[in-house]
Amino acid sequence: MSDDVRELLWFLQARLREDEKTAEALKSSKNDAVAELRARVLADAEAKRRLMDWVTEPSELPEGRDLSGWGARAWDVVVGTATAMRLNQRRPVIDHLVAAYEGHPDFRPEWKLIELDEEYEPRTRTQGRTV
Repeated sequence: MSDDVRELLWFLQARLREDEKTAEALKSSKNDAVAELRARVLADAEAKRRLMDWVTEPSELPEGRDLSGWGARAWDVVVGTATAMRLNQRRPVIDHLVAAYEGHPDFRPEWKLIELDEEYEPRTRTQGRTV
């Protein structure tokens, strides 16, 4: 996993912990809306964690069949490439989750998504690739 993805995941995990802490600090009251909001924020954080797990789960490939030497190294390359391709395909999920925290002081300008036009996918500022 690349360092930029690790940074995004770290940032998102920290924001989810902050959201949960804030939600848990809400005092129970006679106001049902507060209790519903608290429950919704906690459920939202859990759903985002599941999405993060889905994005970063390793590729499911068959075992390397007792390979040794060059065969084992080649198999490692195949598995690594498949995992990287899968992460690259799923990365937009993380990019969009992170974009929701654009106003946070730790949010980096290069993480901001840019809408090009209706025909194209959003791109990040520094990556110059579809996300």
